[in-house]
Amino acid sequence: MKKKDSIFVPIIITLSVVVPIAVALLMIFPDFFHIESNNNKFNSLPFFHAVLNGATAVLLFVGYVLIKNKKTNWHKISMISAFVLSAIFLVSYVVSKLFLNHQNSIYEGEWRMLYLFILITHIILSVPVLPLAMFSIYRGMTGEINRHKKIVKWTFPVWMYVAITGVLVYVFMAPYY
Repeated sequence: MKKKDSIFVPIIITLSVVVPIAVALLMIFPDFFHIESNNNKFNSLPFFHAVLNGATAVLLFVGYVLIKNKKTNWHKISMISAFVLSAIFLVSYVVSKLFLNHQNSIYEGEWRMLYLFILITHIILSVPVLPLAMFSIYRGMTGEINRHKKIVKWTFPVWMYVAITGVLVYVFMAPYY
């Protein structure tokens, strides 16, 4: 293990465990963590989350096209930007779970089975996105291109799916916000 790895790999692993546990606790015990607020500023967060997810998907696609065209520096900028938007989403999502009380709402329309499939796969696949994205970026930034290429074969499709389905979940749930 390289010296850099001994610093960054444990950080990535720790975040990859702590963050999903924190989000799961907010989802499983929403009343315990809920903070009462009459502030309407938080009501626009679901739309904001959809915008962040949509922009992340666009940046992921742009980053993919850029690397296929050997535009390495622009690819890095695009992918880091996608990660930053995902991080902003994650923080904002946690804030929304603390201040908004939408957890009891669920889509009841004629597309309910499709919605549930999208929601469940979105939730399940969102868990590995954080470690996959962090390891992908770390391997790319440290110049370990072969290791980077191996992991992005998983990272890109999973991250893209989660970003796109995040928008779809919002579209289904928009009437309930």
